[in-house]
Amino acid sequence: MSLSFAVPDVSALERVTAALTSWQRDDALVQLHPGDLGWLWRHGASAVATALRTWSDGDTVLAVGFFDGPEVFRMTVSPDRWSDAATARRILDDLSATDGTLVPDGCLSVEVPTGTAVHELMASSGWRPGEAWTPLARDLAEPVDLAGQDLRTEIVDSGRVSGFTTAHRSAWGSQGFTDELWNTMAGGPAFRESVSILGRDAVGASVAGVTVWSAGAGRPGLIEPMGVAADHRGRGFGRAICIAAAAELQRRGASIAWVCTPSALRSAVATYRSAGFIPLTERLDLVRQ
Repeated sequence: MSLSFAVPDVSALERVTAALTSWQRDDALVQLHPGDLGWLWRHGASAVATALRTWSDGDTVLAVGFFDGPEVFRMTVSPDRWSDAATARRILDDLSATDGTLVPDGCLSVEVPTGTAVHELMASSGWRPGEAWTPLARDLAEPVDLAGQDLRTEIVDSGRVSGFTTAHRSAWGSQGFTDELWNTMAGGPAFRESVSILGRDAVGASVAGVTVWSAGAGRPGLIEPMGVAADHRGRGFGRAICIAAAAELQRRGASIAWVCTPSALRSAVATYRSAGFIPLTERLDLVRQ
């Protein structure tokens, strides 16, 4: 095996997204999802390419990493290489290099699926536990009951963007998510089978929003991000929009609806649990100094 490391260019994004999509499976929920790339796509294809790192054997992508900010590196490995020691050693060597090709100076926090050879090798090589995350999943084998919802939901399109982005900005206390950014995001390959959902209250106000990322029928779908407008919290809208997201993923054939949130955000964990999402085993990032 000859494993090569690369910073992909824009022309490789379709191939990387397709690889990530094909790797999604129910027994490996805590890994990089094509929706993570899709959410960054709001800043354009160049931003996504700049954030990505890949390891390949010839033209076959075997591992993908993604800078979710300057010091957080989220990555996963092709399922058929999860236990491969040679792949793990090459990845760890690249993560540990000091020439700045992959890792910037300073502290690096890495999210990698528990149970992979990469995770095991890092944990035994001096990387220490970092931030705790709680993954939650809702099995979509059973019907999702939307009865009794005190929230009117609609799929976001070009005519409903403003309501969605307004709710998002309020939920996250940021003015950065504009209609233009949503339209850019919607033009990316990860969004082709995905949707944003807007929630309105009884008088029609935009009160909540969520984007659901499909990886195709029979595969897990991701909810990211979800938010309730600041002045509409405490009324069950978070629970309702999460149930609506699960129902939409079920309609699209997803096997599981899942989300991963910092364990410290107890209110977020409680909201997902109230919507029928079951907490899975907590996981920790790995950190090096």
